[in-house]
Amino acid sequence: MQFLTDGVEVTFQGIDHVFTVYSTFVEFTLFGHAVSIKFYGLIIAFGFLLAVLFGGRMAYKWKLDLNKMLDVLLFGTIGGIVGARLYYVAFEWDYYSHHLSEIPQIWEGGLAIYGGLIGAIIAAFFTCRRNGLNFLKLLDLAGMSFLIGQGIGRWGNFANQEAFGTNTTGFLGMSSEKVTHYIETHQAEFAARGITMDPDIPVHPTFLYESLWCIASFFILYLICKKAYKFSGQLILGYGILYGAERAVVEGLRTDSLYIGDTTLRVSQVLSMLLVLVCLCIMIAKLVKLKKHPVPFSPVEVVPEKAESETKEKKPSRKALRAEARAAKAKMLEKQEGKDPDDGEDSGR
Repeated sequence: MQFLTDGVEVTFQGIDHVFTVYSTFVEFTLFGHAVSIKFYGLIIAFGFLLAVLFGGRMAYKWKLDLNKMLDVLLFGTIGGIVGARLYYVAFEWDYYSHHLSEIPQIWEGGLAIYGGLIGAIIAAFFTCRRNGLNFLKLLDLAGMSFLIGQGIGRWGNFANQEAFGTNTTGFLGMSSEKVTHYIETHQAEFAARGITMDPDIPVHPTFLYESLWCIASFFILYLICKKAYKFSGQLILGYGILYGAERAVVEGLRTDSLYIGDTTLRVSQVLSMLLVLVCLCIMIAKLVKLKKHPVPFSPVEVVPEKAESETKEKKPSRKALRAEARAAKAKMLEKQEGKDPDDGEDSGR
């Protein structure tokens, strides 16, 4: 068993320090087969774990059924992984059509965030319908959790030295042997998309931009949740606006984007712009409507008044039960004395 065997030195323009980055955590042999555990997977798993813990905590505060939430988590995770892979494979079909055996190999990379979101939301929708959960409220909770997972998960790209941007001479310009090699071996692809890349010039660390934006967006949504949460669906709309705006900008800097056919249109950039536009229109329309016709709102699940009254009728209070017991005891004592309890106070005279 060997740990940290593939270190790469990474430097940033404005930082006087050399970082040694490893893509593989450990390598070992299992039943005669070489197995390696990547930092990419460990970082994604860590981000997922924190997102789940936060989501579970919020679900408890909002009094959502945690057992039903576990079903959503399970099927949503499966749907997210399948969706992320299918989305990526669909836009890289020219390659995967000749390498079908590589399609399930998600540990080698090739997961698209938008595909993961689409797959997870579809799976969650049907699970919510089956379990009777409020789908919009669940999406609000998920929007904040997504940002935690994405903000941390992007550091997996740093470990792999991938998903970087075009050349820059700015303060955060990043350089490494892996970056240089990638640029040198993909010059033809860059030229076909109208991108000019110099392997001797640092690149934009787009993973860092997205990570910082996602973490900042999480705190913005959390603040809205605490101070200005007005309707179910508000937080997931905020997620669409904040994340979509970031991705529309940062995607334009990346060198490994998925494109629409042979055009220079980046799939994620177009989708991000549409997402921002749609979410912004819905958000404005909903807030204008609420301003004209205010409606009390709370994220906490409450028992309807009718159900509460029925519950009270079915379960008498302790005071009523004690009074009933005293009356029964008094009646029994009167019978033992030979009195007729129905004759009133003068019956024994």
